[in-house]
Amino acid sequence: MPASAEPPPLSATAATAAAEPYGRVALRAALWLAFLAPFFYSTYGFANWLASTRNQVGSIVFSWEHHVPFLAWTIVPYWSINLFYALSLLLNDSKQRVNRLAGRYLTAQVVAVSCFILFPLTATFVRPATTGLPGFMFAVLGGFDKPFNQAPSLHIALLVIIWDHWRQRLSGPLLTLWHFWCFLIGASVLTTWQHHFIDIPTGALLGVFALWLFPATGELPFAGFRLTADGKARRLSLCYALGAALALAAAAIGAFFSALALVLFWPSLALAIVAFGYAGAGPKVFQKTADGRLSPASRVLLWPYRLGARTNVWAWTRKLPPVVAVTDGVFLGRFPDAAEAHGFGTVIDLAAELERPGDAPGRWISFPMLDLLPPPADTLDEAVAAIEPARLQGTVLVCCALGFQRSATVVARWLVASGRSHTPAQARKQLAASGRPVHLQLGLDEPA
Repeated sequence: MPASAEPPPLSATAATAAAEPYGRVALRAALWLAFLAPFFYSTYGFANWLASTRNQVGSIVFSWEHHVPFLAWTIVPYWSINLFYALSLLLNDSKQRVNRLAGRYLTAQVVAVSCFILFPLTATFVRPATTGLPGFMFAVLGGFDKPFNQAPSLHIALLVIIWDHWRQRLSGPLLTLWHFWCFLIGASVLTTWQHHFIDIPTGALLGVFALWLFPATGELPFAGFRLTADGKARRLSLCYALGAALALAAAAIGAFFSALALVLFWPSLALAIVAFGYAGAGPKVFQKTADGRLSPASRVLLWPYRLGARTNVWAWTRKLPPVVAVTDGVFLGRFPDAAEAHGFGTVIDLAAELERPGDAPGRWISFPMLDLLPPPADTLDEAVAAIEPARLQGTVLVCCALGFQRSATVVARWLVASGRSHTPAQARKQLAASGRPVHLQLGLDEPA
């Protein structure tokens, strides 16, 4: 796992840039642009044409949208995204970063156009006549754009991607200016009467999904995917996939009664990602780093799942002490909040799905593991090996979500490996004597 969920700023990547000639980077960017531009116009145009052949194309419009003013000048920020689209590819420091950004662009375009084809919506507002530069820009836009490509807004999806790209490379007043300009671009989809409101959150969700699918650094979520042979993992994957399908069906059916039902697309996508993790992708779908942080995309995209996970933690542990002492300064417990973490020199965290509290002090070491499954042998060994060095620097909390299984398995292994328990059975008894429910995973039946 990388130490950071986000790419370092440009100043920190000078060595990388020096090692990779910019000419090769620019060539890769130019090749991607040569593919993406015609791909966009051809697929976007096809979706427009296909929608125009339908007898009726629906729309989703809230009543308050009729009060949104038409501001002709906002076509300028609206159009500016095209410039940043190209610049973001060209101003990179490695071919890998170009590839990842292009992957984000391609993901957004493929998903958005697929939605335009399968579920077209139309913009219902008729823009007033405009003159001058705005009039010219609206005329050019109307030459290839039709009112059918609405939700999810590809404009907003690309804005999320491009905003994230530059916010990591700017600082000070330039960063503030960038945030302001991106706000204008986002607002312009309404003030140019180009989109309806429903297009914005759906487009933003698509943009965040593209960020998650192609993180700037670290492993790709789908890299090395192999369908798991573990029966329990398959059953869990099926359960999460079923939950995703039910949420998706509820969103689709509920939309006939209220557009607010479309919010269920969010938990549906979150559950689908978790199902993908259990199906074989593993804990990397949560994009958790070695210091317990999450990538911003994971933080947003999987928020509904994490809300459920934290509710589950509360339900199971509300009547239990948050931590229990094991021996020699090592404690076992649930995932701590900042105040609970404050009492320990080191937190060894095994919960792939939960994020370190933002203000948690001290050392935090994360070994992400999926819940309810036996941990991979190498990750288990690394977690066990980390306890003793950490113990020499102060008290240690070994935690997972509930403190019943993943953390208990690691502590039991450590007890045997360090000679504090002579057998796995003795380690199991020692943990059970703490009064905390423990469910040890596979691997404790043999001596460490």
